[in-house]
Amino acid sequence: MLSYAESVARIHEALGLPLDYAATRRLALVPEATQLIEADIDSAGRPRSLIPAAARAWRELKAAAEANGVTLELVSGFRSVDYQRGIVERKRARGLSWEEILRFSAAPGYSEHHSGRAVDINAAGCRALEEDFATTPAFAWLQQNAPSRGWRLSFPPDNPHGIAYEPWHWLFVGHS
Repeated sequence: MLSYAESVARIHEALGLPLDYAATRRLALVPEATQLIEADIDSAGRPRSLIPAAARAWRELKAAAEANGVTLELVSGFRSVDYQRGIVERKRARGLSWEEILRFSAAPGYSEHHSGRAVDINAAGCRALEEDFATTPAFAWLQQNAPSRGWRLSFPPDNPHGIAYEPWHWLFVGHS
């Protein structure tokens, strides 16, 4: 049986991903979460899952925001390696280059969503997964309040991973 790292390497080989991807992007392999619970329902009515600690932290974050008059909408949570592979394959099928794809999507095996601790967040009236989320009261509230609740913005402007600014993408790192 293949290890997780070997399975991911085979996926990368099958996709034709650059061999130096992890090193050049300064990304670590992210193991897939195995214990997930429903954290919330997204705006399309689909259940979204996270690991139990992150699910509880998400609910607390959302409730705290609501108590301050800010509504946070969960766009996505856990994504499997296979799901991430599908995202990449669909983008390749549309003719995007690896540089274009990897600027906006982590390669399978390297997405924080695999951990079950990452969320993509939106606000009412804002297009999901767009930089203009950074201009919303929801983002301003997150910047002020999420870090003290164990959340961090993963991909700020000019991050060392070469991933585009994603004001909507937050990772639960736990309480310090």
